[in-house]
Amino acid sequence: MIRTVLHLMFHFIAPVLPAKQFYSERWLTAWFVMVATMLVDLDHFLVEPIYAPNRCSIGFHPLHSYWAVSIYVLIAGFKKTRLVAIGLIIHIQLDGLDCLWMAWGGAV
Repeated sequence: MIRTVLHLMFHFIAPVLPAKQFYSERWLTAWFVMVATMLVDLDHFLVEPIYAPNRCSIGFHPLHSYWAVSIYVLIAGFKKTRLVAIGLIIHIQLDGLDCLWMAWGGAV
């Protein structure tokens, strides 16, 4: 439970740093766009059970696949899609940290 709450909090907190660093004039808009990329978790509805606290999303859900992550990195190179890509990459990194936490026995 604690891991889940921390994980969700980090999805809102982590985008603040790049938003303020690289988009200082419109950091709030940049933060919102990056947080909106949490919609990538809609792919959890494609599996049963929808939520499994000890399941690693990376490589399991379609929008968390290695192919999808490759596309996120690719679209980071284009100015029009960069904010979305950064948000998606942050999301995947946080999910990856969660997978590591589980692997290390931190399934709290």
